[in-house]
Amino acid sequence: MKVLITGSAGFIGFHTVNKFLEHGFEVVGLDNINDYYSPQLKYARLQESGIEQDEIKWYQPVTSLINPNYRFIRMNLEDKQQLFSLFQTEKFDFVVNLAAQAGVRYSIENPDVYIQSNIVGFHFILEACRYFPPKHLVHASSSSVYGANAKIPFAEDDKVDAPVSLYAATKKSNELMAHAYSELYKLPITCLRFFTVYGPWGRPDMAPMLFAKAITDGKPIKVFNNGEMERDFTYVEDITDGVFKSTLSAFTETPKYRVLNLGNGSPVNLMEFISELEKGLKKTALKNYMPMQPGDVPKTWANQEKLIELTHYSPNTPLAQGLKQFAEWYTKYYEKKAVEHAL
Repeated sequence: MKVLITGSAGFIGFHTVNKFLEHGFEVVGLDNINDYYSPQLKYARLQESGIEQDEIKWYQPVTSLINPNYRFIRMNLEDKQQLFSLFQTEKFDFVVNLAAQAGVRYSIENPDVYIQSNIVGFHFILEACRYFPPKHLVHASSSSVYGANAKIPFAEDDKVDAPVSLYAATKKSNELMAHAYSELYKLPITCLRFFTVYGPWGRPDMAPMLFAKAITDGKPIKVFNNGEMERDFTYVEDITDGVFKSTLSAFTETPKYRVLNLGNGSPVNLMEFISELEKGLKKTALKNYMPMQPGDVPKTWANQEKLIELTHYSPNTPLAQGLKQFAEWYTKYYEKKAVEHAL
């Protein structure tokens, strides 16, 4: 069985590639390795998977030195002709679309790139699936679509027509586009609403990495809304398990379209998260309390009933365990980078 995983040099993409390889799939990874954050972290993830940076060229597949079932290709989703050629040649059984311009706050500063990547790019994924249909397209949506929803926990049938950021608006647009394509062309599509993901190899613009760097460097961390925030923090391995099980799950719906929450199902106060991270890093954080940022919401919490019913799976990594593993990776990785830089 062959799966295309887009965004494969990204945080969740890297782990998702490993998950499918563990289960014996042939994996083709696609990423444009943009500079939204340090491309070196993306190259480091690829190297961890056996893809050497010097071998990467635009539109030319590179086979992993570690696992011959993994090939990587550098490409933009917006490269329609190249994308269609890839689909026509490879005849994918499954497509997992994790590629997107991420970041709530960045969408306020640089809106244009979100339309191009998240709307135009996803449109071309849908078109490619229309003409070269896989058994199932799984797409990464986001808990941000719930906006300032006051009903807790968030359920998939809640109204999501009041986004508070352009990023959230693009993700809701993706869900509507996916529904239309599923209805028109009988495509099996699942949109997974990810809740706050953390873990090894995380994005440096996300709170866990920002906090870890500041704490390690002895600098203050920014604690927004004076710490009065709760997030449904979800360990990355739980996310990839959910992606994998959702991809292989059968459809009974008509049209073959569904939306599923994928979170831990238990919100954590931001101050508790910081406290557990301090334990993992064995260092106390300096805290700079700040007001709520534009585009943020005070609380997220995933209702997991539909996910459990469909996949018989529920993410359950305890926060203390997940942050311990994240802190161990962070310390090891960045100590290694510091040594390399010194040399």
